[in-house]
Amino acid sequence: MRAYFTLGRSFAPTVLVLASSIACSSLSSAGETVEIKMLNKGADRYMAFEPEVVRIKPGDTVKFVATDKGHNAVAIKELLPPGAEAFRGKINEELTVTLSAPGVYGFRCDPHYTLGMVGVIVVGEPTNLDAAKQAKLPGKAGEVMTKLLGSL
Repeated sequence: MRAYFTLGRSFAPTVLVLASSIACSSLSSAGETVEIKMLNKGADRYMAFEPEVVRIKPGDTVKFVATDKGHNAVAIKELLPPGAEAFRGKINEELTVTLSAPGVYGFRCDPHYTLGMVGVIVVGEPTNLDAAKQAKLPGKAGEVMTKLLGSL
């Protein structure tokens, strides 16, 4: 019995340090998750993402939720910060992306792109905002994106 307590006490500091290390590393690597819904009818118009503009910190995650059928989320290559990777979701499926490069990320729904189903994610500081404002998008997408980027 005495050996058990001696053994237990000798491992207790090691276990405590290990548990603290694991907890701290989990906290530092875990970011926030923000949800964006893909909708047939938004607050202001048909075929919309809600919210249309989100601001997150580098390392945070965005989850595109397939609330209504017939939508996906795709990065607009002309509206990505330098070094950022493009993302592409499948129709009717949720997509989760973790974004690390600071800047403005434009995204769209492929089937409803020209109808203006676009949105913006700002990661940290909008370092590429001027370049994003120069991008030419088709149809109603260009009009909606100009409005969204102007709100930043």
